[in-house]
Amino acid sequence: MFNHLPNHLLVLPIVLPLLVGALLVLLEKAQSRWVAAVSLASTLALLWVAVQLLLQAHEGSVQAYLLGNWQAPWGIALALDRLSALLLLLTALVALASLVYALGGDDRQGLHFHALLQFQLMGLNGAFLTADLFNLFVFFEVLLAASYGLLLHGASAERLKASVHYVVFNLTGSALFLVAVGLLYALTGTLNLADLAVKLPQLGPENARLAQAAVLLLVVVFAVKAALLPLYFWLPATYAAAAAPVAALFAIMTKVGVYAIARFSTLFTGDGTGNLAGLLAPFLPPLGLATLVLAAIGALAAQRLRGLVAYLVVASAGTLLLAIGLGTVGALAAGIFYLVNSTLIACLWFLLADRIAWARGADDTLSPRQLQHGWGLYGALFFAAAVAVSGVPPLAGFLGKALLLQAAGSTPLAGWVVALVLGSSLAVMVALARAGSRLFWKAGPATALRMDPPRPAHLTALFGLLALLLALAVFAGPMHAYAQATAQQLLARQPYIDAVLDARPVPPAYDVRQEMRERGELK
Repeated sequence: MFNHLPNHLLVLPIVLPLLVGALLVLLEKAQSRWVAAVSLASTLALLWVAVQLLLQAHEGSVQAYLLGNWQAPWGIALALDRLSALLLLLTALVALASLVYALGGDDRQGLHFHALLQFQLMGLNGAFLTADLFNLFVFFEVLLAASYGLLLHGASAERLKASVHYVVFNLTGSALFLVAVGLLYALTGTLNLADLAVKLPQLGPENARLAQAAVLLLVVVFAVKAALLPLYFWLPATYAAAAAPVAALFAIMTKVGVYAIARFSTLFTGDGTGNLAGLLAPFLPPLGLATLVLAAIGALAAQRLRGLVAYLVVASAGTLLLAIGLGTVGALAAGIFYLVNSTLIACLWFLLADRIAWARGADDTLSPRQLQHGWGLYGALFFAAAVAVSGVPPLAGFLGKALLLQAAGSTPLAGWVVALVLGSSLAVMVALARAGSRLFWKAGPATALRMDPPRPAHLTALFGLLALLLALAVFAGPMHAYAQATAQQLLARQPYIDAVLDARPVPPAYDVRQEMRERGELK
């Protein structure tokens, strides 16, 4: 009976936050003092599960899990490979940092913070694991529904205004998602990703245009989530308005769109995909570069520190989609390496921006004002975070961009990539240098004293993220090797297809039918 128990680790990243989230709804309603402890214990357990799954995925094989014990494509399947395992671990790390920071007091500014955080983790993990297109839509809706509540946490007029734009934009994207899903199902009779990868290349020429339209429509939906030009305009205001731990958690949310585009571009439009082969190649690199450039301009024009940080998230999305669009093993490996670093940096920046604003009397405008406490601490953290995000040695941000430039050297867009990536990095450095000089070097008027020092939870989250960034730089070699192997696995379609479609239901531990036959109750 217990021979198959270790395989159930694959479903725990979904089931664990679902069950704990439901429990936390009841505990929060009862105002239990165990809410924070249960939420923290669940997130730590999720981190442990993610580490175990990463160790399994590192062996190189794609693992499939059949929900309901029905064989794909008729049943619902989950699939774990190196990329999904890495994103599960990254999600758990970002969630833990955000939660620890929130325990400094932000979690008590509104209702159901901990439950909504767990439900968002369920949606994120499900999106990274699912091998079914409709369930990708379902998990998108779960994480979006939770994010609506989290965005309004500690409600203010600014957050309410931002949430209206955010909800309308994402509901429109969800409607387009359903249209694309319906079109693909009408064409192929399946929504399993592996089965779609087999059947789409087999479509006749009379259906080729419809298939291309459906795939492009899906990419548009994912581009909304990933904040790709011209669909990123919702992000700066939304992320700047959210509470600090919520914005830090949202740093991983744009990566769902990036992940979906990476998965679809390799499964459906890569080599050997018939009429869909190379469908995204003409679009993704130019749009990624344009997103990167406009994000750098937005960072230069930002008047608030949180707004500047939000544009850094947009810039990272542009860089990642550029790497996916280039489509080579080297470019994808560079993008995966950069994804880890940029997500951790964005999480750190949102939390740090909140602390700096607090020390300035709840003011995050980029105007001279005297810091009331923590000048040296926050100045040092600002400098370290600026080095990490601008691609300056010795931190891993430099390595990620250097690997991307090296990989782009063998592509026709090499000149554009080098010029615009380096130019945008310079613009980000200028924006951060200007922000730092205004925040820390120029004396301004002091505000009413608020002398309470940083709380241990805040410092734990900030220094924990900084330690992760330093560790990523120290262990850049193993991380790049993992990214290289992940890129190779991502471009190899057949192992993913075989793992999902060849997975067989597990024999029942207790055969009721056999017992009924032995009793003569069933013939």
